[in-house]
Amino acid sequence: MSDSSIMWRDLFTQKMLICIFTGFTSGLPLFILISLLPAWLMDSGLELKAIALFSFIQLPYVLKFLWAPLFDGFSFSMGRRRGWLIIFQVLLLVSISMAGLLDPKSQIMTVAIISTAIAFFSASQDAVIDAYRRELLLDNELGLGTAIHVNAYRIAGLIPGSLALILADVFAWELVFFITGLFMIPGIILTILIKEPLLKVMPPKTVKEAVIEPFMEFINRKGIKEAILILLFIFLYKIGDSMATALATPFYMDLGFSMTEIGVIAKTVGFWASIIGGILGGILMIKIGINRALWIFGFMQMFATLSFAWLAISGYSPLILGITVGLEFFAAGLGTTAFIAYIAKTTNPKFTATQFALFTGLSAVPRTITNASTGYLVEFFGWHNFFIFCSFIAIPGMILLIKIAPWNKSYSE
Repeated sequence: MSDSSIMWRDLFTQKMLICIFTGFTSGLPLFILISLLPAWLMDSGLELKAIALFSFIQLPYVLKFLWAPLFDGFSFSMGRRRGWLIIFQVLLLVSISMAGLLDPKSQIMTVAIISTAIAFFSASQDAVIDAYRRELLLDNELGLGTAIHVNAYRIAGLIPGSLALILADVFAWELVFFITGLFMIPGIILTILIKEPLLKVMPPKTVKEAVIEPFMEFINRKGIKEAILILLFIFLYKIGDSMATALATPFYMDLGFSMTEIGVIAKTVGFWASIIGGILGGILMIKIGINRALWIFGFMQMFATLSFAWLAISGYSPLILGITVGLEFFAAGLGTTAFIAYIAKTTNPKFTATQFALFTGLSAVPRTITNASTGYLVEFFGWHNFFIFCSFIAIPGMILLIKIAPWNKSYSE
């Protein structure tokens, strides 16, 4: 049997289909917070600095490791993973659909509270989905499964980042949020239909096993020095890329693009670029390994971030907008695929929810804490210099690759 036929056979399996749906359901709430929410707030007349401060509502993505042990140690009648999933998915459906009923100008605190609730439900769902996927896939399926998950995750971004923005030029925000929330339903149906993954190791039975042992196991397995370097790398690898895109929608609006133009040009081009980048990233990782992929894709992310500075100088130009967004999302698709695969390989299957939540939570710190400062940085630097700054701030993460992912050493060594 040829290699190509084996690859297509691997793609169209039940496991990979599950990865598509879980990836989509995982990505939708996050992209609502980072794409749709800023557009809604800016359209309501809020200042750029105030919109940037809304990054703090994403703190649950950073802190989810604190309650993730619950998902490893406790279960419901539907199962250890599915029981938790159905709870958070229903809560997301309700909270997203209701968000548009609020007025950001007069009810800003209520908007912040419901946005934080969406982030909490979303982060908790992510912790369970990440653990489910790690338990579902064999080690040799992780690369392809991760690539499919990341691509489906980014496909979900088309709903709040493209469709919803186009609808917002025609309909009231109440209807926009209601329609967007309905896209949680496929994930709910999947959760009802799928089976629990077979446990390869016994789940934790005590609070000590569920909370303390996951952290101690990671430190003991890697050693304190290497563990610290890994955690620093996870924090820094995508910090420049994250900061550059934190205010992407307000940036496009500031240049004079309408929400329909942003939805059609920026988000559609970005979607296809990220899909191609994610698929190519998964294929290349099979060929070159995770370590070299992290190096190559990391440098590509830095270069892509610089293209935003080009757009800032050019001003209103649909062509340059398409090129810039294409480069950024292509590089991000590559980088994210390698990054998530690295994180997955770093976890112990016994503590998947807790350790995955710790690592992905740490990677969300730039998107949450540092991104809150982006409004002030833009005001200080201006858009052009801000994007140059974002490109160079990624250098420390690349330097750490020398220690944690050497070019001439495979990850498993």
